[in-house]
Amino acid sequence: MVKFKHSRIGPQKLYLPTTRTLIFTLFATFTFLIFILILLSLRIPKPNHHDSIFHNALRSEVGKGEHWVEIISWEPRAVLYHNFLAKEECEHLINISKPNMQKSYVIDNKTGKNVESSVRTSSGTFLRIGHDKIVRNIEKRIADFTFIPVEHGEEFNVLHYEVGQMYVPHPDYFTNEFNTIPGGQRIATMLIYLSTVEEGGETVFPAAKGNFSSVPWWNELSDCGKKGLSIKPKMGDALLFWSMKPDGTLDPSSLHGACPVIKGNKWSCTKWMHVDEFR
Repeated sequence: MVKFKHSRIGPQKLYLPTTRTLIFTLFATFTFLIFILILLSLRIPKPNHHDSIFHNALRSEVGKGEHWVEIISWEPRAVLYHNFLAKEECEHLINISKPNMQKSYVIDNKTGKNVESSVRTSSGTFLRIGHDKIVRNIEKRIADFTFIPVEHGEEFNVLHYEVGQMYVPHPDYFTNEFNTIPGGQRIATMLIYLSTVEEGGETVFPAAKGNFSSVPWWNELSDCGKKGLSIKPKMGDALLFWSMKPDGTLDPSSLHGACPVIKGNKWSCTKWMHVDEFR
């Protein structure tokens, strides 16, 4: 038990602050309040609870180009990294992929094998992990931005869409055991646009929740693009979206597709990431 002792010192004079001390205290308090108000005015706005689609840009000058991040949606969770790749990097991925392009396939849910299907009409190829220095740098950059280690990612899938070619809406997560065995369930997808499409070719999320027409580029979308939350392909931009919710359950709102290209050519590069180590 703590015991308190009476002071042996006689009565003390009551300390009264000087006028200078009072002025300094009031000034410090006023300055602190102003600082708090400035922070509150600069805080990142929260999305409307009734609208999961909103746009908040975080910009920074890096080198010669402007790199900035735009939050696209909360349902699904989707972020757009503007100018994620340089033009030279995009052209490199296209050039090393061209010689090996073949008709794209889909996965048969019953057998787990690749099969041809009219739901996907593009051509594509895969680049082995760590293919060359440029590919390794891009893989490392994706890991830095997503906080998902390189070892949890599949090979790059480079795709080419000509006029009229598309991919109907589909989820990137697996609904069978054939494909979840190598590295567990797919948790997220990084979709990088290697070319700018003049018209059409949007990535559309028909099951996304929110006001689709709130995107700044709404009037530039094709009819297909206006059927959901859509992103227009622009060279160097990278779209990150999550196939799983924070609680580990699958997210049906991540259903997405590639609208038909109306004018121009579309090149893109996809990196799927898994819960467990893939390699």
